[in-house]
Amino acid sequence: MALTRLRLPNAFLRQQFSRSTSNCTGNGERNERLIRVVTSGCPLISNTKTTLLQSSSSSFAGQRMYSNIDYLRGDPNLECTAGTMNDVKQTIIKKLGIEVGYTPFVSTREHLVKYVPHSVESLPARSMQDSFTSAIIPLTTDKILKDKYVGFMGNVRVGRLMEDMDMFAVWVVHKHVLLPDLPEGVSLPYTFVTVLVDKIDFTDLMPTHDADIRLSGHVSWVGRTSVEVVVWMEQRLHGKWRKLTRALFLMAARDATNTKAAFINPLVPANAEEKAIFDGGESRKKRRVQLQKEDLLKAEPNDFEQRMVHELFVKSIDTKSRAFNKRILPPGYVWMEEATMANIVFSHPEDRNAHNKVFGGFLMRNALELSWALAYNFAKRRPKLERISDISFHHPVDVSSMLNMQAHVIYTDLHYMEIVVLADVYDAVTGQQTTTNSFFYTYSVAERLPKIMPKTYHEAMYYLDGRRKFRYAMGLDTPKAGQSASNPTTEEPKSKL
Repeated sequence: MALTRLRLPNAFLRQQFSRSTSNCTGNGERNERLIRVVTSGCPLISNTKTTLLQSSSSSFAGQRMYSNIDYLRGDPNLECTAGTMNDVKQTIIKKLGIEVGYTPFVSTREHLVKYVPHSVESLPARSMQDSFTSAIIPLTTDKILKDKYVGFMGNVRVGRLMEDMDMFAVWVVHKHVLLPDLPEGVSLPYTFVTVLVDKIDFTDLMPTHDADIRLSGHVSWVGRTSVEVVVWMEQRLHGKWRKLTRALFLMAARDATNTKAAFINPLVPANAEEKAIFDGGESRKKRRVQLQKEDLLKAEPNDFEQRMVHELFVKSIDTKSRAFNKRILPPGYVWMEEATMANIVFSHPEDRNAHNKVFGGFLMRNALELSWALAYNFAKRRPKLERISDISFHHPVDVSSMLNMQAHVIYTDLHYMEIVVLADVYDAVTGQQTTTNSFFYTYSVAERLPKIMPKTYHEAMYYLDGRRKFRYAMGLDTPKAGQSASNPTTEEPKSKL
């Protein structure tokens, strides 16, 4: 699991950030605004158009609000309800009662355990509007900040944006949480961790380094101890906010000492539109459960996948020699073992979170940049990141750990490629490696790519897993109720490509 890194910039940066938020409204004014939540209109969330309704039952009774989730159509009051991302970090630090400055030992938070809710029933219900928030990355006004985000081609480093999205998702959960019985001045008795990131979609718009970027989001589904957060990222171009990407984060609520799960406020949809969004979260939860059952580490490949592996094996055998150990590479194929790239990453205190573990966004950034380098090297031309289909956090990573990141092209289809990046904590003394994270990326190029040929059985499993991830990311496999998520039909589904 990934925990959130909290860092305070120096006084100069704080001064620079404060200038960009002079037009943002304060906390007291936020409750008097129109509440608009943001969406892309993608079927994953909703396709319904915006409708203006009168609210009579929610916490915003008597006020106008947009029950649908739609773009913030030029409303200046909603462009940065939380200020800048720097303001978000500082607010989280304050709410959690975190001490600023690195020490090898984190101050105890055991005294907060008694304030952790004992049941869901003891907590007030919340709506999606309650958690809606937005923040700005002020690239136009902060030149020092811009240097961290700009790439060598003048574009914005997407890995940096992934770091911000991870932090912002935690902030959305903070907005959702409400503990009426928490005494004033007492820190929030929670620890929020990222469990996984599910299907990040990218538009064709290339982010630039000289325009502000806005993050917006809200809670879309809540279990007893887990929360799904939808986050949008937009950039202001030619006076309008243009969508860059959207992501779904699954967060877990833990107690103050991060030793056990903690109950969190339930989510009650305020209208039919929110009910549809909430039901989508329920469907994704069921799908995750189904995928866990069909994981190739737990279950054998289905019949179609087994035939596929055998056909690949036959293609790579010299049938004239009648020997299974004489492998040949057919034309148009590349051995999977040759489509790989690795990197050693050292983590330092600046990469930590509030609990002295490596910040999940730091891992996301390094994995994405390694995957892009491999895609560039494999295709021999600049690739386009289409989607991130799955990011999983299996174990926390200690500060000062040595990370061995390995990227592999595990599946290709026409001009698309699926890349997996595995992050292992490497022990230089014993030589042991423990996998802490896995990342799956879908890239595309203009020309047709060579096909991938697995040489061993474990590479064949990577191939099948990559095919599953690719088809899910591209929307080619949408199983109906009662069907397998890995093979919705008994025969090969027809490709939409």
